[in-house]
Amino acid sequence: MTLIQLFQFILSISILVILHELGHFLPAKWFKCKVEKFYLFFDPGFSILKKKIGETEYGIGWLPLGGYVKIAGMVDESMDKEQLALPPQPWEFRSKPAWQRLIIMLGGVTINFLLAWTIYGSLSYFNGETSFDTTKIKAPMNYSASAKAMGFKDGDKIIAVDGKSQTDLDKLSLDILLSDKITVLRSGQNFTFNTNDDGKALALAEENPRGFLSPRQPAIVDTIINPKASASGLRVNDQFISFNNEKIEFYDQLQNNISKNAGKNVNAEVLRNGRPIQLILPVSKDGTLGIASYKFLQNFVETKHFTIPQAVGRGFNRSIESLTYQVKQFKLIFNKKVQGYKKVSGPIGIIKMMPTKFDWVRFWSFTAMFSVWLAFLNLIPIPGLDGGHVVFTLWEMITGKPVPQKVLENAQMIGVIFLIALMALIFGSDIVKWITGKF
Repeated sequence: MTLIQLFQFILSISILVILHELGHFLPAKWFKCKVEKFYLFFDPGFSILKKKIGETEYGIGWLPLGGYVKIAGMVDESMDKEQLALPPQPWEFRSKPAWQRLIIMLGGVTINFLLAWTIYGSLSYFNGETSFDTTKIKAPMNYSASAKAMGFKDGDKIIAVDGKSQTDLDKLSLDILLSDKITVLRSGQNFTFNTNDDGKALALAEENPRGFLSPRQPAIVDTIINPKASASGLRVNDQFISFNNEKIEFYDQLQNNISKNAGKNVNAEVLRNGRPIQLILPVSKDGTLGIASYKFLQNFVETKHFTIPQAVGRGFNRSIESLTYQVKQFKLIFNKKVQGYKKVSGPIGIIKMMPTKFDWVRFWSFTAMFSVWLAFLNLIPIPGLDGGHVVFTLWEMITGKPVPQKVLENAQMIGVIFLIALMALIFGSDIVKWITGKF
């Protein structure tokens, strides 16, 4: 973990928390509720910084687990029972009509979604969207052992995932992990199979869970990293046709053969300007030859640009798409075979995933993704979250009867205890992974 990663995480979370709480603060003030506190992070015992302006105390707490606005007369995490025991005052939250309270409670998630929409739209307009276009790939995909355990076979061409086509390689691999059925072109005929959960478990156990699927490319050298390879006669644009007397057609076959011959000098045959050339190449003890093939893959990378009206629509679609993928991942988390819960990370894990160099595009992409995710999480009907308050308010609007104060207080207490226990579990899991080096 670096200071740059930590800074990016704190900055992103701070933006999200401030705007989320502003979503509650503004309608509360609009409906003339008294807002006693507006805090970034929590302040049990003391605060790092605070200043009272008018009736509201603004501050920064020392516990970076979110933030809050304390609205007078509202059953919240402060559990201010003394105030709630007094008769309701006109400037209190509980005195306002149910529809006003509903707007106040939905303000935070609304801002979160609008923020994600704005960021995604801006990224689409200013930077465009770069993707790896699978329609340009002519050769069959390369499937790892985990992909074959899911049900793929060498030579399969993917037609549809759960009945839908996908042309973006990065999304395609995620769609497959979340899928139930895959349709491929196999031996000249369409063939549909159920994706095996054992294969998904293998993929998630790998360092790169989405690396089970990669485009096959000719075994052509476009970059020589190790001078020993050049000294042995290898040249840029050479195409391997055999290695250690085994026929080579694709780059992944070459890589497999290289790794199997670590520390050896190996006979190889390459095609150079249409002529076969015999070479003896040294393979390192680490099982590498010191070559790479980067440029070939650039032929499949495509960047799409958007006008302002298009970017507005695209920003909305990207927000929904991001949320949909995140919700679908619960299928993996709660699957007993896949055991996706082992890949769930808390704050420490998220910080470790942040780039080690500041990258504004990646920073804002993460912020947008996390913003729409926070909007969803806050709408879950758990007491202590916005969704819990929304459910109680809707109940009142439907039945015409308010939920008893005691029920609200007990539900809030249970919700807070549950959330604290959940946060402790996630933090504990992060710490264990950090100590054992499993991040």
